[in-house]
Amino acid sequence: MRLVSWNVNGLRSILAKGLPNYLRDAGADIICLQEIKARPDQVGHDFGGYHVFWNPAQKPGYSGTAMLTREKPLSVANGIGQPAHDSEGRVLTAEFKDCFIVNVYTPNSQRELARLAYRTREWTPAFIAFLVALEKRKPVIFCGDMNVAHREIDLARPKENTRNAGFTVEEREAFDRVLDAGFLDSFREFEPRGGHYTWWSYQGDARKRNIGWRIDYVCVSHALRSSLRSAFIQPEIGGSDHCPVGIDLD
Repeated sequence: MRLVSWNVNGLRSILAKGLPNYLRDAGADIICLQEIKARPDQVGHDFGGYHVFWNPAQKPGYSGTAMLTREKPLSVANGIGQPAHDSEGRVLTAEFKDCFIVNVYTPNSQRELARLAYRTREWTPAFIAFLVALEKRKPVIFCGDMNVAHREIDLARPKENTRNAGFTVEEREAFDRVLDAGFLDSFREFEPRGGHYTWWSYQGDARKRNIGWRIDYVCVSHALRSSLRSAFIQPEIGGSDHCPVGIDLD
């Protein structure tokens, strides 16, 4: 099974920037999209061969997630079951025979860290509780834009960004807690070195110069480690300020 996760920064926009070709060529069984910024009735595209599931935000043109699957899931659920966290379309979960797939777009802490407390003290504990409850039933794969560079090797300029959103101590420790709940960062199971990023600023030719951040992840339950065959980042795929990431799993 190949799973791909991609923050597309606007689904309607990226449909005109190569997404159909990518879907055709990626060989993915499951594709999780974040920041779709659209409702289904605004898209009007035939994702031929895929079952398509949506969790748009209530606020127009904001946030939202979608999932494309070759195999029809046993069930699909939007949100984490807590109204205080579910209006922005940030979590979409599909249940399959052997695992749950959780597509997540973690809240950004924003400029001047205006949303840092919400993100670390409210969202993270609620998301962990949600994952743990699922994991008691069967293994879990969660993927998406986690809006945090976990370690110094996960961004090009750690010293300059120590107190910036996405690399605060609080956010990094919050991601520690998520992983400590029973999950592995799949990419780091295969690649211990830095220089591999998934998001680049549009300014200053950052992508061309590879001055980026690794903030998109695929994480798996420990029980799935023996089935994990590869984890990858695809920086050559354009159309968004993020690139696709994914795993191959037996």
